[in-house]
Amino acid sequence: MLRTIVGTGYERALRPLLFKARGGDPESVHEDMIRALSVLAQLPGARDLARLSTRSASSPVEVAGIRFPGRVGLAAGMDKDGRAALAWQYLGFAFAELGTVTAQAQPGNERPRIFRAPESGGLVNRMGFNNHGALALANRLAVAGVFRGNGAAGIPLGVSLGKTKVVEVEDAVADYLASFDLVHPHADYIAVNVSSPNTPGLRSLQDGGALAELLGALTTRARQLRAADPVPVFVKVAPDLTFDQLDEVLGAATDASVSGLIATNTTLSREGLAPSDRHLADEAGGLSGRPLTARAREVVGYVAGHTDLPVIGSGGVMTADDAKSLLDVGASLVQIYTGFIYAGPALIASINEEVR
Repeated sequence: MLRTIVGTGYERALRPLLFKARGGDPESVHEDMIRALSVLAQLPGARDLARLSTRSASSPVEVAGIRFPGRVGLAAGMDKDGRAALAWQYLGFAFAELGTVTAQAQPGNERPRIFRAPESGGLVNRMGFNNHGALALANRLAVAGVFRGNGAAGIPLGVSLGKTKVVEVEDAVADYLASFDLVHPHADYIAVNVSSPNTPGLRSLQDGGALAELLGALTTRARQLRAADPVPVFVKVAPDLTFDQLDEVLGAATDASVSGLIATNTTLSREGLAPSDRHLADEAGGLSGRPLTARAREVVGYVAGHTDLPVIGSGGVMTADDAKSLLDVGASLVQIYTGFIYAGPALIASINEEVR
């Protein structure tokens, strides 16, 4: 009953207020939310209330040697600098992926750089990996006592790595390794983001040869640093790849002995935008949310059917049925981002109930 009240209250009262707050600027509202969650993590009473209002039974699962207390995680992009790393457990998430971080701090693209498509249930963003850098994230997690496997965040934490914008593509391997060396002690897994559309040249790293070199370097470094128990490495792929291109990715991932894949990222397609949101078709950036639901399911199904590696399904998870469909076609876990913005924490509970 309480979760129903929370869900209805979010969709009918809180979400309309949030969408109008800060002059309707989504990024400013996002920043306010992260600040609020970072405070919540320090207040026992607020933590207990949040946990009570979002609590639901879930089904634990082990993936890549990590025990996840449930199937629903937070996708990268929401908490780029890990400021709310200790708070996500209280909203019902079973894991959270921090980042994407880069080896060098960078401001990202000019604002405005995120746009709501409310009738479509979507977002268009061209953030450009704005973050304070891998060292800042590592320091923040160290101060919070978060280290791989110690459970200090209450749930497993992944860290997504991207390429620094000013670094040339031919120097990307060294750039990713620099980030990896800084954050791996604090990450239960590492996600390799080569699929964001908002960093020039980044998606070229999904090409078979370039990806093989990058993933090989990262998995080799993981074994060098902790031979008996290297940190799992996942690679995140774009929904815009053809099946032949996905085959190349799968080949490179298998040859490099990565631990799994994340499918998918945002899309360059503008299919699925409602007429009232068509003005966003000309905005640069990646589209997420409901317009991506069908394609994400198609890509997850193809990837899961052509590899033995575990797959984290991401993209267009707006309802419990969307999450279940990704699990039904082969995903081991699911991540949400845009669905969380539109439906709030109640979405996590409803997914848990559906897939329990």
